[in-house]
Amino acid sequence: MNAGVAGQAAALFAVTNIDDILILALFFAQAAGRPGAAARIVAGQYLGFAAILAVAVAAGFGASFLPGPVIPYLGLLPLAIGLKAGWQAWKNRSEGQEQEPPGGPGALAVAAVTFANGGDNIGVYVPVFATSGPGGMTVYVTVFLLLVAVWCAAGRFFATRPVIAGALTRWGHILLPAVLIAIGAFILIDGGAFGL
Repeated sequence: MNAGVAGQAAALFAVTNIDDILILALFFAQAAGRPGAAARIVAGQYLGFAAILAVAVAAGFGASFLPGPVIPYLGLLPLAIGLKAGWQAWKNRSEGQEQEPPGGPGALAVAAVTFANGGDNIGVYVPVFATSGPGGMTVYVTVFLLLVAVWCAAGRFFATRPVIAGALTRWGHILLPAVLIAIGAFILIDGGAFGL
């Protein structure tokens, strides 16, 4: 593996995915004490990021599956998931129930948020992949997939620090929907969806 390209790949991943650590920490906080929930989060993160890479690699080879005007509408995914989570938190609060579903976040919900939040990543990755050739692209994809595990570990680490875990436990049911709604709105507005 070319060390120079691997270093560039690591830097590109870090810059384009820094926001995912907060989202992962929120998901892991929801998963606390729920058997199998952490594995579902990791699986969802990999599934969502693999979808991002599949689109970026295909577009890098010249077969774009997502036309540029469609990408801003990916913001509807985290917006809808955030609204649903917010409604669930509100409903459970008024009914005096536990604030999270018993199983914690599901793999498909995590994947949908990861993919929607990665719409801008696709725009960054495509030109890099297109100019790096098949060998370079393989290095980028390999490094990215390795770093997804590091990101998951970092998200879980932050979610289990006593001070952070306490804040996430107390406020996570409000923070997660707020963050997801904000991400969805930002993707829609920044991309000019619906003429915004």
